[in-house]
Amino acid sequence: MKFQVYRFNPETDAKPYLQEFDVIVERGMMLRDALMEIKRQDESFAFRHSCGEGVCGSDGVNVNGSNRLACITPLSEYQGDLVIRPFPGRPVIRDLVVDMTQFYAHYKEVNPWLMRKDALPEQEILQSPEERDRLDGLYECILCGCCSTSCPSFWWNPSKFRGPQALLTAWRFLADSRDQATDQRLDDLEGPYKLYRCHTIMNCVQACPKGLNPTKAIGHIRSLMLKNSI
Repeated sequence: MKFQVYRFNPETDAKPYLQEFDVIVERGMMLRDALMEIKRQDESFAFRHSCGEGVCGSDGVNVNGSNRLACITPLSEYQGDLVIRPFPGRPVIRDLVVDMTQFYAHYKEVNPWLMRKDALPEQEILQSPEERDRLDGLYECILCGCCSTSCPSFWWNPSKFRGPQALLTAWRFLADSRDQATDQRLDDLEGPYKLYRCHTIMNCVQACPKGLNPTKAIGHIRSLMLKNSI
């Protein structure tokens, strides 16, 4: 199989280019395996990867125009040549490695931890099974960035719009019965950009390797914000 791979080293290259590699594809091979083979052919090739099991979220790339996790993307899904590029909308550090600093900054801004006013109990904070069920589809995010870097609003307003991942996380804590900072969390999302730049085109849903739905979470935040303002 032929791979057209995005290459750019800012220290030596005047502009990015695509380099072609031939990789012998074996049964059960994932895209990460192919990228590692390309690395063996050219040691200067740079990409991120770690666990290889779809857990760490480090090896997100753009495959034929769609963001995917390389380690859980079977090559059997594709026919013909593959074009591998870095995440769109992010500054390229080198080859497929992009700068995710802004992405993580937005995640930090939504305070991704439980916030309590009451004193902590000596043991756990109890939840009913129904309250716990509300968190399904929210806590599983692995911070890979596939969703936010698929979002045109995040490309256009990267410093202002929180992005699908951060807003999914915001709803994860707003929906948590143990959290006691609803008003503060909603106040932090006020304004025309942080939340309302989402236009529900659902690129984020299509891109998420865990099958999560940031668009739905954003809708819940909007509904809660409206309810609390009445």
